[in-house]
Amino acid sequence: MSLAVVRDLREVRAPVSAEELEQFETDVLAGFVLARASAGLADGTIRGDVGHLEQIRAWFGRPLWEMEPSDADAYFGKVLRGSPSGTRLARSQALSTYFLFVELRHKVEIHRMTGRVVECPIDEMNRPRGSTDAQLVP
Repeated sequence: MSLAVVRDLREVRAPVSAEELEQFETDVLAGFVLARASAGLADGTIRGDVGHLEQIRAWFGRPLWEMEPSDADAYFGKVLRGSPSGTRLARSQALSTYFLFVELRHKVEIHRMTGRVVECPIDEMNRPRGSTDAQLVP
């Protein structure tokens, strides 16, 4: 038996700049809006979802795909604790739908760019009560 040279067949990518990551984040949100419109949602509903996402993003200070369950716990359990239950529910649904979109369409690319495996931070332990089904076109 002899030794052979082994090389990684995955594409080698240069590190992504902060500017490229910011542009990608903008493109992902634009794709989310387009997917929601393709699913037949009203413009007002889409604006509401985007508004919720922008408020969460402003609090978080980083791309939403970096959120962990502990971040969602802090946001929904501390920041929104005194907010009406409808607000907490609408924000969690917008965030869950956004993550569904990101996981379906951009999970691999985000992993390649950042090394992060995207997973929704809203889980069975911190999901606000109430439900509606997300409408996405995969």
